Amino acid sequence: MADTQYILPNDIGVSSLDCREAFRLLSSTERLYAHYLSRAAWYGGLAVLLQTSPEAPYIYALLSRLFRAQDPDQLRQHALAEGLTEEEYQAFLVYAAGVYSNMGNYKSFGDTKFVPNLPKEKLERVILGSEAAQQHPEEVRGLWQTCGELMFSLESRLRHLGLGKEGITTYFSGNCTMEDAKLAQDFLDSQNLSAYNTRLFKEVGQDGKPSYEVRLASVLGTEPNLDSEMTSKLKSYEFQGSHFRVTRGDYAPILQKVVEHLEKAKAYAANSHQEQMLAQYIESFTQGSIEAHKKGSRFWIQDKGPIVESYIGFIESYRDPFGSRGEFEGFVAMVNKAMSAKFEWLVASAEQLLKELPWPPAFEKDKFLTPDFTSLDVLTFAGSGIPAGINIPNYDDLRQTEGFKNVSLGNVLAVAYATQREKLTFLEEEDKDLYIRWKGPSFDVQVGLHELLGHGSGKLFVQDEKGAFNFDQETVINPETGEQIQSWYRSGETWDSKFSTIASSYEECRAESVGLYLCLHPRVLEIFGFEGADAEDVVYVNWLNMVRAGLLALEFYTPEASSWRQAHMQARFVILRVLLEAGEGLVTVTPTTGSDGRPDARVRLDRDKIRTVGKPALERFLRRLQVLKSTGDVAGGRALYEGYAAVTDAPPECFLSLRDTVLLRKEARKLIVQPNTRLEGSEVQLLEYEASAAGLIRSFSERFLEDGPELEKILTQLATADAQCWKGPQ
Repeated sequence: MADTQYILPNDIGVSSLDCREAFRLLSSTERLYAHYLSRAAWYGGLAVLLQTSPEAPYIYALLSRLFRAQDPDQLRQHALAEGLTEEEYQAFLVYAAGVYSNMGNYKSFGDTKFVPNLPKEKLERVILGSEAAQQHPEEVRGLWQTCGELMFSLESRLRHLGLGKEGITTYFSGNCTMEDAKLAQDFLDSQNLSAYNTRLFKEVGQDGKPSYEVRLASVLGTEPNLDSEMTSKLKSYEFQGSHFRVTRGDYAPILQKVVEHLEKAKAYAANSHQEQMLAQYIESFTQGSIEAHKKGSRFWIQDKGPIVESYIGFIESYRDPFGSRGEFEGFVAMVNKAMSAKFEWLVASAEQLLKELPWPPAFEKDKFLTPDFTSLDVLTFAGSGIPAGINIPNYDDLRQTEGFKNVSLGNVLAVAYATQREKLTFLEEEDKDLYIRWKGPSFDVQVGLHELLGHGSGKLFVQDEKGAFNFDQETVINPETGEQIQSWYRSGETWDSKFSTIASSYEECRAESVGLYLCLHPRVLEIFGFEGADAEDVVYVNWLNMVRAGLLALEFYTPEASSWRQAHMQARFVILRVLLEAGEGLVTVTPTTGSDGRPDARVRLDRDKIRTVGKPALERFLRRLQVLKSTGDVAGGRALYEGYAAVTDAPPECFLSLRDTVLLRKEARKLIVQPNTRLEGSEVQLLEYEASAAGLIRSFSERFLEDGPELEKILTQLATADAQCWKGPQ
């Protein structure tokens, strides 16, 4: 059997998202709006398969064929007759549920490959003897022959997502290196093109000279379209001695489905902001224009307090090895009014709380653009995973001048982060009951602060295309050096493009640190309804949770490549290092032996020293993070961040050795079962499923009842068209 690091255990936690009450309260028009947006999101989410690994689209198509012909119970009878044990069949169901849940065969949280935890030859017997194979023998056998080996392979380069020799990616052709990625980013910056909706393909001519295709995601391909601002960009360029060609049409048939359903949603929009937002998204996906998506995002920001909230597009860049290309995601959710009221109070206090942050006023936005901040019950979240909270849009220019929105996903928090005492690792016994009682409430506080005042704070110093600065060069002083500002962002440069591989994790670390820092403020605790001893317990558990998370983060570090695979977890490890460095016994991490005789560890946090030792240490660190970000000081930012992110076996913690202990005692991340919506006549019905691997599979089997075979054909054709591009470096 495979290393446990690369399998999903049979007892993996599975939870169902509960949005029944929020959906019940929607009007029939709101339900239709939510339904068509959800359909658009689910169709677009299929693009993630093509963004993850070469084999993911084929695996998805194979699983979908199997479970369309026989549901999990029916297939079980066949599998047992073929000689599988109950445990082996459950392992297959868990694997299939994992593929659907992550939209591919790599974990969305950690970018590690997972493989079926049963013998390959047994799974082959089940597949080739299945009802699906009897109905379509050539297609099913062809799919198995295409993806069977890769489904099980744990060849070193295939174990993780990454670029070149470091891992597998489909954002870049297999012969691309980090140098190619940097050159392409410089080219994109020079043409004022965003990388968010692109992939990069490299060819080397007979003369040894490379040429690059930058392919934009769009419905349209080479068709002339005189009205589009994109048309002038679609041509060949010479840049720094290399040939670049900008094309479009990536994921075209999938995006066509997205556009069709956004058009249908537009008929049920609640106001002109939503209509114009959807019109611009349609333009963006049709033409391949990020500028149109930005315009849509402007209308989205202006659509304050909608009953049905949504966002869709190429959004988060965590899984691009270079940190610039966005993974497709789309969500649809309904407002949770009780928790939203608390967030509204937090927003009302935001301008005062921003003044508490430890950097000079010149390093804060000129004007705090009051955002929407709501707690939402998710109906649909299509993509590779579901976060606890979101602060979007990610476009720096919009965030600085137009604002943003924050959302906390309440029904996700309720199920994804619930903890059982017997599975609680690395804490002292006396902390466990307190931790279980206050983890949920403290996480609400942390998510609120992280999203609103973490991601929502701080200014970038920019020189625009006309040479004008958005800060006073004469009077603004760098508090770290005592000198005038020496560096800034030029026109076309963004946070992601400049800080590239560390941008996501660095920013998550800054936001997490803001949450820890401001949760000490009495006004914040009052807003969330905590006073006295309860307030102190919330602070303690919030800090303790971060310290524990820093240790758990070691699961996502790859010693062979000296690299981190998950931005949020790297950020939490960095904070653990900062608090350990503060000294005076604030935090200790001690290797121990568990009651089972196996290696274990304990983290301790001295609650009496959080304010006296922890707060000043965090203050110094936060100020440095912000100053380096504001000034675009990449060299200084890398030196600071990568220094803290280094994992060594230096005493007393010996983190490399502790990583083995963390892997030994890790708990798999839960799988989340989401509902479907179905149009019956003129009414939209909510379809819910049991919290099990089989329930998750059924939810996907019923998601594309009308056009499942067509979608599988589209996915495999798109995958086959680029199949020759994924051969790795020689």
